[in-house]
Amino acid sequence: MRIFGLIFVVSLVAAIVSCSSTGSRDGAPNVKSIDLDAIPDAVPKNEPLSRSGNPAKYTIRGKTYHVRKSSEGYKKRGKASWYGTKFHGRKTSSGVPYDMFKMTAAHKTLPLPTYVEVVNLDNNKRIIVKVNDRGPFYSGRIIDLSYVAALKLDIVKSGTGNVEVRALSTESNSLDRPTFVQVGAFSDKDNAHRMKLMLARAEIDSEIEKVIINARKQIYRVRVGPLGEKNAVNDVLDDLESIGIEDAKVFSD
Repeated sequence: MRIFGLIFVVSLVAAIVSCSSTGSRDGAPNVKSIDLDAIPDAVPKNEPLSRSGNPAKYTIRGKTYHVRKSSEGYKKRGKASWYGTKFHGRKTSSGVPYDMFKMTAAHKTLPLPTYVEVVNLDNNKRIIVKVNDRGPFYSGRIIDLSYVAALKLDIVKSGTGNVEVRALSTESNSLDRPTFVQVGAFSDKDNAHRMKLMLARAEIDSEIEKVIINARKQIYRVRVGPLGEKNAVNDVLDDLESIGIEDAKVFSD
């Protein structure tokens, strides 16, 4: 198993080196025009990690890179570059052939694959690409875009551009169980109705749930829901915060 692992890492590094070599000149394809509107952004979807291209670490040109275990929360600004004809058809670090006419990219440390939004900070153009390769191994550059992706951001002529790269979540937005946002719990039913009325004025639908504590005590919960998506929960919390309610609680049935 150790020999196999060594062979795997050596093969991976060899593939990365071949993709970052400078033995021949890279450039744009010899085509008259490309209909960019006919090439959609990559569509983020939940995928397993690639069998290749995701070692814990690897070394290129004497520098060691540590591959991130997760892309969650990744956001960075820096220079974007692009690669084209020199690598077209060659295997990427994830094993699939590089296609300069697809919305893909290379990154040094994000897990493969990762979907990212790239914004050109000079013209505010933005794209979504699938990171399936390693690179660029040049100081100050944070992402290497496919030719067509760079064309969409308008950085082909300049060779590089100032960008912001943000990883996109591919986790499911659905909740496993019906979820509620509890705005308040009152022993006085009238107070519960006043809260419900205040929410209605803010166009927030709510319900009052009566809960029996014991023979002498009961409470009235004012809650919003049921909600089936994480985004919906966050939207409700934002709406409540906008009217001064910051201590709402989230719970599932």
